Amino acid sequence: MNNPCTALCEVKKTNKLRVFFEKIGKRNLIIACSVILIGAAVWLNWMLFAGKPADGYDGYDQPSGGVSDSLNQGGTSTDSATNATNTYFSATQISRQKARDEALEVLQAVVDNVEADEAMKSEALESIAAIADEIQKEANIESLITAKGFAQCVAVLNGDTACIVVQAEELQASQLAQINAIVYEQTGITPAGITIINK
Repeated sequence: MNNPCTALCEVKKTNKLRVFFEKIGKRNLIIACSVILIGAAVWLNWMLFAGKPADGYDGYDQPSGGVSDSLNQGGTSTDSATNATNTYFSATQISRQKARDEALEVLQAVVDNVEADEAMKSEALESIAAIADEIQKEANIESLITAKGFAQCVAVLNGDTACIVVQAEELQASQLAQINAIVYEQTGITPAGITIINK
């Protein structure tokens, strides 16, 4: 037999949840959770794939047959290594763009939602502006670093940290200093927050 006191407590808990959802609005709560999940997905994507070896991307942007076809037609192992490195940079740029496009799509949905309150819309617009600013800074960094003689570069900004991947056999102290200076000039991030990786 059910205890009446227990049943009354359950009704009060249910009412508190109902009032909470009515106050915030289910739709706004779902939108906020979606924005948080997209942000976490972008961060996790870069944490997992920023330092992946190039061989994990073999054939990603190659025509059917991939690298082995060029080897069979007289290519050398140097060609294979170059193709793998080029594939890494291409795959990383595509992955970064895809993650950004998905995040922008969710944020734009918040802005376009007529039922979203002004605070949510304002926060979404700020996030869109921040992503656009990061895209611009990353493009500037990549252009300036390749102008210093590196064949390829991918820059990934995440708040007060930056990860820079450059195509180079080995990095000299002067090259590291140049990269740190470029990132600092474009973002204000100090060398302590900058990770430089050569591929």
